[in-house]
Amino acid sequence: MSDRPDPDKLLRNMQQEEAQAKRGKLTIFFGAAPGVGKTFTMLGEAAYLRDVEGREVVAGVVETHGRFETASMLSGFDSVPKKRVVHRGATLEEFDLDAALTRRPGLLLLDELAHSNAPGSRHAKRWQDAEELLDAGIDVHTTLNVQHLESMNDVVAQITGVVVRETVPDSVFDKAHDVKLVDLPPDELLVRMREGKVYLPAQALRAMESFFRKGNLIALRELALRKMAERVDADMQVWREAQGIEKTWAASDRLLVCISPSPYSANLLRAGRRISAGLHAPWCAVNVETPATLRLSRVARGQMSQNLRLAEQLGAETVTLSGENSADEILRFARERNITKIVVGKPRFRSLRDRFRPSFVDELILHSGDIDLYVTTGEPERADRADAAQPAVRRQSTRDAVGYAAAMATTAAATGVAWLLFGQQHAADVVMTQLLGIVIVATRFGFGPSMTGAVLAVLLYDLFFVPPYYRISVYDSRHVVTFGAMLLVAGVIAGLTRRVKGQVDVARRSERQAAALHALSQDLLHAQDPDSVLRAASLRIEAMLSCQVAAFAADESGNTQTVYASPGLGQLDSELGVVRWVLAHRQEAGMGTTTLAGSRGYYVPLVGGGKAPELFGALGLYPNDNAELGDPEQRRLATALAKQIAIALERGRLMEQAEHARVQIEAEQFRNTLLSSVSHDLRTPLAVIRGAATTLLDDEASLTETVRHDLTHAIVEETERLDRRVRDLLDMTRLESGAVRVRKEWQSAEEIVGAALNQTEARLAGRAISTDVPSTLPVSCDSVLVQQVLVNLLENAAKYTPDGTPIDVAARLLEGEVMFEVADRGPGVPPQERSLIFDKFHRSGSERAKGGVGLGLTICRAIVLAHGGRIWVDERDGGGAAFRFTLPAVGHPTPAPLPEISEATTPTGAAS
Repeated sequence: MSDRPDPDKLLRNMQQEEAQAKRGKLTIFFGAAPGVGKTFTMLGEAAYLRDVEGREVVAGVVETHGRFETASMLSGFDSVPKKRVVHRGATLEEFDLDAALTRRPGLLLLDELAHSNAPGSRHAKRWQDAEELLDAGIDVHTTLNVQHLESMNDVVAQITGVVVRETVPDSVFDKAHDVKLVDLPPDELLVRMREGKVYLPAQALRAMESFFRKGNLIALRELALRKMAERVDADMQVWREAQGIEKTWAASDRLLVCISPSPYSANLLRAGRRISAGLHAPWCAVNVETPATLRLSRVARGQMSQNLRLAEQLGAETVTLSGENSADEILRFARERNITKIVVGKPRFRSLRDRFRPSFVDELILHSGDIDLYVTTGEPERADRADAAQPAVRRQSTRDAVGYAAAMATTAAATGVAWLLFGQQHAADVVMTQLLGIVIVATRFGFGPSMTGAVLAVLLYDLFFVPPYYRISVYDSRHVVTFGAMLLVAGVIAGLTRRVKGQVDVARRSERQAAALHALSQDLLHAQDPDSVLRAASLRIEAMLSCQVAAFAADESGNTQTVYASPGLGQLDSELGVVRWVLAHRQEAGMGTTTLAGSRGYYVPLVGGGKAPELFGALGLYPNDNAELGDPEQRRLATALAKQIAIALERGRLMEQAEHARVQIEAEQFRNTLLSSVSHDLRTPLAVIRGAATTLLDDEASLTETVRHDLTHAIVEETERLDRRVRDLLDMTRLESGAVRVRKEWQSAEEIVGAALNQTEARLAGRAISTDVPSTLPVSCDSVLVQQVLVNLLENAAKYTPDGTPIDVAARLLEGEVMFEVADRGPGVPPQERSLIFDKFHRSGSERAKGGVGLGLTICRAIVLAHGGRIWVDERDGGGAAFRFTLPAVGHPTPAPLPEISEATTPTGAAS
């Protein structure tokens, strides 16, 4: 076998690594008991990362417990201030999650992962705080003792007699980027206890008499080492998969339990669970679907689903394989997963087929190689379970009896027809007629009845067509060969017929599913919007699966809406909680699953594909017969249909985005054309200037002093207006060409605001201008460009607010940035305009009435973005608009060209 890695697995690993790259990394310092040095080791590692690698390390919560060495190391780190929480009259200090998220350090130290937060906190447990920090992209270092793992809770209680209330789910431990074991022999830990380095002397004595007894510490140390061994084994498995290594490495035990629709599989699963617990080994339950599986009754399929659910409840990973040969599929899977031991049920009887070819167990033994095989009967069947299985056994026995009876009747009928047609003189024709009856039996009733018919055919042939007639005896040895050949040919025909029938059933099932998916895709192709997609899909699924359907859509805020529900479903309010769970976790739930199994229906999330799959909603299936969704085939088909619907919704979303992009391109082309012909805004002031100047020249003698003054004032005013238009156009040209560079210097915010007010003094005449700018507030910026931003905002406020209304200008220092604000008491900006107002050439209705090209705010945004800031507009309390922009308050960046501003995106974080 080639050692070349599987490219599909490598691709999956790359995709997983891409998804994890956006998430912070969790490192756990893991120990057997308090006092082994987890916090001290964590601080030492953090100090190395800070001093040697230059990482930003901040202490969120670090508990020193009065230990001098720990406190000394902690003193060198920045920390997040704790928040005070009042609970039952007492003031408690807790970790401030919001402050940590706002600061966003590269690495946060969060001691005691199992800690319970004070009532009223956002999360009940500290490990939930850590999850939110990781989702925000912040690395977290934390500490954890083995007794706080959820899976170890009852074991630790048995050993120590102490029930630990604060636990952490094993999934958090398993998903950690790195786990570092901090180990200390029990004797050394007890010495530290006596020296008062763990607890105060009085507390230490009490602890050594209870939890910290040497026997307890030895047992806890073994648990911690075993847990770390499991972690190392998982890392090895990941490496094997990445390298494409299929040969079993028995570095640690892994167990596989073979299950089937038999009621005895439940006993086998319990035996497998006990073996797994004894070996401290992970285990999985595997079922193989062969063509024969398609002929199972509904009861047998329901039993298979019960076995799979029982395996999940016992903690096994459940896997369903497909193939012609069960043993081959089991062994192939076992080698892929590095399975070391296989548990299989002992056959309770040896069938006739097993006497001529190796049984399932024999094939496993012959080909298992270096994999150990356990053949067991499991525990004795309980009476109640055996009684419950009796109806299914009786129904199966009845069907078998009908098959055997039909086989004997068909063989007898075929023999009678041969007697009537050919008599006793044409033996070959008689044999062919009997084989035809055997083929009919094999087609309808299977291998066993057909072989019964073959034996009966031989007996009847001997009785009626071989001398001496009407006696079962043979005088000619040639007839013995004939009888053997008849049995052999009948067996081959029965086997081939059974195989062909199984392949036909598989092909028919595949064709039925393909036709269903094709019909669904045709319906989805003609749907115009998401709601019509969900309705069309629901109607098609109702007919396909013979069940009632409900479709739920999810919006961006997480709210659910029932788009379609089959008539007769009634109220679904009680099911919305299940739907919300499915949407939140993107997993199936409800009837037939282990999550919220008491629900009325089976719910599947509608999740698109790609690297960042989008969630569109959920599909609810409500079977007319509760056993239907217990069939794994039905559930797989439902999952496939849900995927098809999600892809259709995703395609519709992409088409909308493409159409939006096309409209934007056309609009941009139109605006560029408009820019080349802004005739009105340039010609109007020119016409006024020309008219006034002509009047002054032609009628100078007849004009009074007042008229000459008015005409001169009009010329000046229109000249300034024309200058502003030309200046805006030139500024836009320079900005888009990248000719302007930001030259940052430390400036006084007060001086920049003052210069802008001086420049707009004439335009702001008659208005009350108030300023709130600290005299000592510095800002690193290009003062000329920032002054232009303020001038544009002030002129904008003067132009679109009533005369005499006040304008407020402010600047203040926030966390890591300086914010400027220009606020007015005008009509404000409608919500639907706030994301568009900074776009090039965008003009609201009032702007079109007052004239203007629509470039002033676009220039403001380009300058602010070039400084690394953001700009937005808010509604002001009491009416009016507040234009705000921020500039970074730290660093001395090098000059950088201004970006193009053709995009119409509101900066991240802008208020809406």
